[in-house]
Amino acid sequence: MITYEKLTGGLYTIAEMSANHSGKLENALAIVRAARDAGADCLKIQTYTADTLTIDCDNEYFRIHGGLWDGRTLYDLYQEAYTPWDWQPEIKRECEALGLDFLSTPFDASSVDFLESMDVSAYKIASFELVDIPLIEYAASKGKPMILSCGMASPEEIQDALDACKRVGNSQIVLLKCCSEYPANEADMHLATIADMRNRFGVPVGLSDHSMGPLAAVVAVSLGACVVEKHFCLSRAQKNPDSAFSMEPDEFREMVEQIRRAATIRGEATYALTASEQASTAFRRS
Repeated sequence: MITYEKLTGGLYTIAEMSANHSGKLENALAIVRAARDAGADCLKIQTYTADTLTIDCDNEYFRIHGGLWDGRTLYDLYQEAYTPWDWQPEIKRECEALGLDFLSTPFDASSVDFLESMDVSAYKIASFELVDIPLIEYAASKGKPMILSCGMASPEEIQDALDACKRVGNSQIVLLKCCSEYPANEADMHLATIADMRNRFGVPVGLSDHSMGPLAAVVAVSLGACVVEKHFCLSRAQKNPDSAFSMEPDEFREMVEQIRRAATIRGEATYALTASEQASTAFRRS
C-alpha cells in the first residue's frame, strides 16, 4: 500500500510499464515480476482508452510531428499503447502477491472511478494532464496521496494544480520534475529546478525521468529527490511505443543500487563528527 510517509520518508522507486506490455497480458505480468526482482518499490500503469483521450481523426491537429512517434495519429498511438482495463485488477493482484505497490495514472473521471473500484492507494497525474484542474480535483478528492508530474508546466500552472488538491482537503502531494521529451535530452533536463520546486512550493519533489541510463536519477537523488520514476521494459528489442526510452531489468537494478548509494552519500546537512573523525582530532596541531 502506498502511503505519503512511504513516498516521502526515504527513496521510492517506480517502474512505469506504460506500453511495454506490447498488447499481451503475459508480458504485463512478467514485467511486474521483473520489476520486483529489479528492486522497484512500485509498478505503475496508465488507465485510459483511445476514446477517453482523443477522437479518431487523422487531420494535422491529431497527428504527431517529430520524435519517436512521428506521423502517427494520437488515436492510433493510444490504441496501441493503452493497458486494457480488464487486465488491471489482475496486474494489481500480481503486484500485491509479490509485495510490490501498484499505482496508475488516470486521465479522466471515468478512469478515477474505475481505479477507485480497484481500491488503489494513490494517484499519479501525468505532465500532460497537470492543467486538467477538474481531473486533479476529482482524483485528490478521494483523499489519497497525489503524485503530480510537472513536465512543460510553468510555476503558475504547478501552483494551480497544488491549489486544486488543497481545495478538496488533500495536502498529501509530491511533485515530480520532468522533461517531457522522449527520450529526454540531458541538456534539457535542468535538475537544479528540483531544489527550487521544493523551496518554492513547500512539498517533497522527485523525478520522472525519460532520459537514457541512470545518471539523471543519481543527480536528482543527490539534489534531494525522494521519488524516482523510470519507464521499464523486459527488453528494448521488444518494440512498442515506449521501448526505445525504457530501462531493461538489469539496468533498473543497477540504477536502484546507484541511487541508494547516492542517497547515502548525500546524507543530511550536519557538522557533527563521525567516530573516525573524532578519533582523528587527537592528531590536530596542539
